[in-house]
Amino acid sequence: MSTPSYALRDSMTMLRRNLKHARRYPSMTISIVAMPILMMLLFVYVLGGALGSGIGLPNGADDRSGYINYLAPGIILMAATSGAVATAVSVCTDMTEGIINRFRTMPISRGSVLTGHVVGSVVQTMVSLTLVIAVALAIGFRPHATPLDWIAAIGLLALLTFALTWLAAAMGLVARTVESASNAPMPLTFLPFLGSAFVPPESMPAGIRWFAEYQPFTPINETVRGLLTGTPIGNSGPAALAWCVGLALAGYGWARIAFRRHAKR
Repeated sequence: MSTPSYALRDSMTMLRRNLKHARRYPSMTISIVAMPILMMLLFVYVLGGALGSGIGLPNGADDRSGYINYLAPGIILMAATSGAVATAVSVCTDMTEGIINRFRTMPISRGSVLTGHVVGSVVQTMVSLTLVIAVALAIGFRPHATPLDWIAAIGLLALLTFALTWLAAAMGLVARTVESASNAPMPLTFLPFLGSAFVPPESMPAGIRWFAEYQPFTPINETVRGLLTGTPIGNSGPAALAWCVGLALAGYGWARIAFRRHAKR
């Protein structure tokens, strides 16, 4: 069997290991799914009327259907970012509890450990995205996307999830405790708040508006919203792809450096 075949086999073994961990200890997975859903219910049923009217969306303050169509893509994006916390925690747990030292004594591909974490987290996050989309549809989200639009939107979300998972894996590698690992990715989870997920950047004060317009999640959110609801995408599509690829390369490079440094200890 060739070296790439061994690496693939070992990566699949580590993937099964991580998925079994997620099944046996579901609390983290449940929290990943619950947070976006609770946020969506809060903004739709508590704040939806006021926000929908305040930002000038159709249907007015008494009809929340206009705001759910604006909000849902942002919540779906938030669900894609929420898996980063679980990734950082699981990687840090492996690094601090000694299992990595045991793996080093075994004839397995070193890269398979991180690959298993990343692929497993991507799978879990995509399942979470499916559940969030189902809840959004149940409470009134009405996308106008064609099958091709859905494929493009899901592909972009998968690419973003892959990129953020590598970043979270790197954070888990450099964290010294599980607690610090759980806190490190939180800015990634809540950065969509300072974008166009909940209100248009035009409604924000000047300094915050500038940040919202140029941070990575705004073009990604506008692209997903455009694909699902038919709003104009403009230059957001290329910018979203560029940000996702850049984040993926940065996260992968950082994770490789951190893993090598850990191996030399």
